[in-house]
Amino acid sequence: MVDTRQLGRQPGSMRTVNRIVAVPEAFSGAMASVPEGSEVELDLRLEAVMEGVLVTGTIGGQLTAECSRCLDPLSDDLEAGFQELYRYPGDDESPLSGEDAEDEDEDYYLEGDLLDLGPVVRDAVVLALPLSPLCGPDCPGLCAECGVRLAEAGPDHSHGERVDPRWEALRAIAEDPGER
Repeated sequence: MVDTRQLGRQPGSMRTVNRIVAVPEAFSGAMASVPEGSEVELDLRLEAVMEGVLVTGTIGGQLTAECSRCLDPLSDDLEAGFQELYRYPGDDESPLSGEDAEDEDEDYYLEGDLLDLGPVVRDAVVLALPLSPLCGPDCPGLCAECGVRLAEAGPDHSHGERVDPRWEALRAIAEDPGER
């Protein structure tokens, strides 16, 4: 929660806030996450506008993940940005209908003089997580036959020529085309 009392409701007033907060629950994607309890830095700019408070910010922290090719654990810096309008409660001047009413359900509202950044921060962080994290851009991954890391196995790693047993009969015909 961020207190907006010092900002006031005068359009055009602005203040900046910098905080380090602990993540209350893990922000997770498919292969990467910001673990529960880890610290993230919030750099916020609060601006009073006619409709409410416009919050523009960046989130910085550390993510943990597995390489999508070799499955080694990795840690990397994460930075995400967001901008969201928090409306003043009770400032409904005109009745909404149809599509405008649906958009109204997605709006964020101030709770008194406080604004809850939790859902906005979570959404921004989850969207910034990499879908396929890599330990390095040239990671060769794992051997499909034995599972050894190809970076450690070396260039001479092979399992010989293996033929799928379902194709064995065709291979025999190809080697000896005279016998039918």
